Amino acid sequence: MEFPVAVNMSNTSLKTTGEWHSINWRKLERRVYKLQQRIYRASRRGDTRAFRRLQKTLMNSWSARALAVRRVTQDNTGKKTAGVDGRHSLTPKQRLTLIGELNLGTKVSPTRRVWIPKPGTDQKRPLGIPTIKDRALQALVKLALEPEWEARFEPNSYGFRAGRSCHDAIEAIFNSIRYKPKFVLDADISKCFDCINHEALLKKLNTSPTIRRQIRAWLKAGVMDGKQLFPTSEGTPQGGVISPLLANITLHGMENRINQAFPRRTIVKKGKYAGHQPGATLIRYADDFVILHEDITVVNRCRDIISEWLADYGLELKSSKTRLTHTLQTIEREKPGFNFLGFNIRQFPVGKHHTGKNTNGENLGFKTIISPSQEKVQAHYDHLAKEIDAHKAAPQAALIKRLNPIIRGWANYFATVISKEIFATLDDLVYRKLVSWAKFRHPMKSSCWVSKKYWHSIGGDNWVFATSDEDKNPLRLLDHTRIKITRHIKVKGDSSPYDGNLVYWSQRMGNNPQLPTRVTSLLKWQKGKCPKCGLFFREDDVMEIDHIIPKSLGGRDEYKNWQLLHRHCHDTKTANDGSLGTKSGCNSAEPKPPSELIWFWEEDMLVMRYE
Repeated sequence: MEFPVAVNMSNTSLKTTGEWHSINWRKLERRVYKLQQRIYRASRRGDTRAFRRLQKTLMNSWSARALAVRRVTQDNTGKKTAGVDGRHSLTPKQRLTLIGELNLGTKVSPTRRVWIPKPGTDQKRPLGIPTIKDRALQALVKLALEPEWEARFEPNSYGFRAGRSCHDAIEAIFNSIRYKPKFVLDADISKCFDCINHEALLKKLNTSPTIRRQIRAWLKAGVMDGKQLFPTSEGTPQGGVISPLLANITLHGMENRINQAFPRRTIVKKGKYAGHQPGATLIRYADDFVILHEDITVVNRCRDIISEWLADYGLELKSSKTRLTHTLQTIEREKPGFNFLGFNIRQFPVGKHHTGKNTNGENLGFKTIISPSQEKVQAHYDHLAKEIDAHKAAPQAALIKRLNPIIRGWANYFATVISKEIFATLDDLVYRKLVSWAKFRHPMKSSCWVSKKYWHSIGGDNWVFATSDEDKNPLRLLDHTRIKITRHIKVKGDSSPYDGNLVYWSQRMGNNPQLPTRVTSLLKWQKGKCPKCGLFFREDDVMEIDHIIPKSLGGRDEYKNWQLLHRHCHDTKTANDGSLGTKSGCNSAEPKPPSELIWFWEEDMLVMRYE
């Protein structure tokens, strides 16, 4: 049994706020990461005995259990969400108690069912919220299992994996079709999380008996919907910490199966290399995937192969969302191109667009264009219009504060593709909507008076929707076109955050298109490290911007006074810098009750917010 520096487990006075903050988290992080690296390397070389022994060591360590508890009770947004036992927002004293309670084989509680709306429909989908204790135990098991499977996962698997994003999947598709048009099977797995066969999953998991029994218990725990308990004979509960990893393990092997059926072959004529025959390409993001090939018969055969493969795990393709099309030509009344992860991917013949060129500089006769899909553009504008209508009586500053995060998040997501014209169109539509908003507020005033009140010239830009120039710090509405279009660089092959190349991964985070500009700038200035603990930021870390001198003590809201910290490091710094008006270690008041939890979908990702 290992113990962190500055913590004595035999001392009953351990359970205090001050001692939670005095734990040497840096040492714990380094210790656990080294074990995870060893698990990753052992799995890469196929040494089952070695990585199972290391997994057991990791899960028995106090360091890993402490980190699992911190992740669930301090870092994750869901720390305020209760399971069936009603526990939430644990105090530091309760967190330390929970560390000692994390043991594999303990009784599992049912998950609490929460219904959230599906995007674009009136239907709802179920989430299963485990108890805080089960979430922490799942986080502990995930710490041990994830490095093993990251060493095995296929290179074109991108969803629910650290260091990989939907932009990597889009870039992989672009690389597959940029020089040659192809047929595409755009497919979706029906109710993937809800229909996974438990026995097939456990057999594929092929882990130690202790972990297998624990995962089986979570899968069979049942669901509490209201006051009624429902058994779970299949599927993994959406909302569980370990569920995305289990889903990825289930779907692992699809790409290999397609590569076995249609491999890439080298063509040799008269003893000389004469090119190659491309194989079928499968690119998957969670339960959405595409299969690409030049021959339509190959693509149709791949659909049959995947359907048979999925049937072994109790899964099937969703016919309403499975579509066969071509990137350049119209086939069977299907328009060219397809939508994937909110992007429209299509090739155009020479005319509207200039021709693309191959590696030899020769004209291809077509151009590959990736842009935001019309559905996403319309949904985004509808979202902005709804917010503007909801703030008809609110001050201009309140409306700007509400719209800016929505615009920034959406534009950052699509800033890696050809979006300039769409951004300009959206800015024009938003301007027209804001003119109607302003005229509604002042029906008796002239258009000139309204324009002067709400639109100003700032920094050489005219007609900026902003607060009055008389304000010291006028708030301005962010234009979509102010977001710089920057091409995303795809992750290298089968690279993993557990391969030890922390400099590479911190640099990738600094170029992540989904992170705000302030965060990416601070990442680059800090060279990917947290100034509080000195550790490199990792892909699954929760980061927050901190004021070095708190605003309550006179600190200014500017880059010189900002630093990027881990959420837990931010909590510790805030408790000690006097910004809360409390002394270090004395902020032990009971937590406030949670606000209302709002679940919503944003760019094909599940997000939750408290209001």
